[in-house]
Amino acid sequence: MSESPGHVGELLRGWRQRRNLSQLDLASRADVSTRHLSYVETGRSQPTSAMILRLSSHLDVPLREQNRLLLAGGFAPAHPEHQLTDPPMAEANAALEAILQAHLPYPALVVDRHWELVSANDAAFDLLDGIDADLLEPPVNVIRLSLHPRGLGPRIVNIAEWRAALAARLRREYDATGDPALGELADEVAEELAAVPGSTALVVPLQLRRGDTVLSFISTTTVFGTPREVTLTELAIEAFYPADVATRKILNGH
Repeated sequence: MSESPGHVGELLRGWRQRRNLSQLDLASRADVSTRHLSYVETGRSQPTSAMILRLSSHLDVPLREQNRLLLAGGFAPAHPEHQLTDPPMAEANAALEAILQAHLPYPALVVDRHWELVSANDAAFDLLDGIDADLLEPPVNVIRLSLHPRGLGPRIVNIAEWRAALAARLRREYDATGDPALGELADEVAEELAAVPGSTALVVPLQLRRGDTVLSFISTTTVFGTPREVTLTELAIEAFYPADVATRKILNGH
């Protein structure tokens, strides 16, 4: 979606169609007339910045894409964007590092919108011990690293099940954001999907062989609540927890 050509109306129409909404559905939600919305989408009417943001809100358009819509409409971006190391982000950055450290002795890492590694705690880096150094040269894509034959791929016991779970998640994220890079990553992961037998597990675990043992993890995803800055909306903390007693004992040093 971020690379779609055309005027702001065409881009808004693309987001409406991505959300599977009719013009009537969106007009009703945004409290505008269907005729006016139609004029905006065809370019017969130039929307104000407030109208672009109103429609974007009801279409759940990511902040980065809202800025692009505003630029396409001839307006300045409404949402700030910083590097994580910039002074305005100091407290957010400190919060991320505090969460990573507090999660020890269990692995946790921070990824951006394209699943590139932003930060990780020592337990996460311990799981990467022995991986080819060139695969750890920034930028490190966590998805590719986990499946790479010189990465974690050969160590993942349930690789087919894990790949299928990743492909499904990436597809959902692409559907939500329209980000072409996520679509390409989803297709890349799905290329080698194999049939996965049914499972009664409540959560798909990551089963990782380390030496003579197999560590089994379940994971949670944490994001910032009510962010109004582009970078913060795109960061996620992936925290891994023991999925069985044996893994918990090993990680806790018992």
